[in-house]
Amino acid sequence: METTFDGTTEQVRASGRRLKNDLSDGVSNMKSAASSEIKSLIADVEDLMARISDLKDADVVRVRGKVQRAVDATKQSLADGAETIRQQAQNAASTADDYVRESPWQAVGIAALVGAVVGMLAARRS
Repeated sequence: METTFDGTTEQVRASGRRLKNDLSDGVSNMKSAASSEIKSLIADVEDLMARISDLKDADVVRVRGKVQRAVDATKQSLADGAETIRQQAQNAASTADDYVRESPWQAVGIAALVGAVVGMLAARRS
């Protein structure tokens, strides 16, 4: 059966690969944007801490230490979270690709259904 519909099967597989690549690119873009915003915030906090470093008031020293620990924890959490998001996106894309390879006709049906829903939603907005 696969030899009869080989052209369509290859198109579905190519669509699955494009979906996987697009998903990976989107996650990378989101991660990059969020990462740069958080890094900017951390840099601002560190700059503020450097400006108040000469203050020796006990409360300021205590708060500065607490803020530094929070900044360090945030940096570590950001690194861990980015890796987790990347791994989950790769797993989702791989699962989608595997599904399309194993069930190309079901994938075509799902794609047609999604296309019809998007078309109806777009027509309603016009």
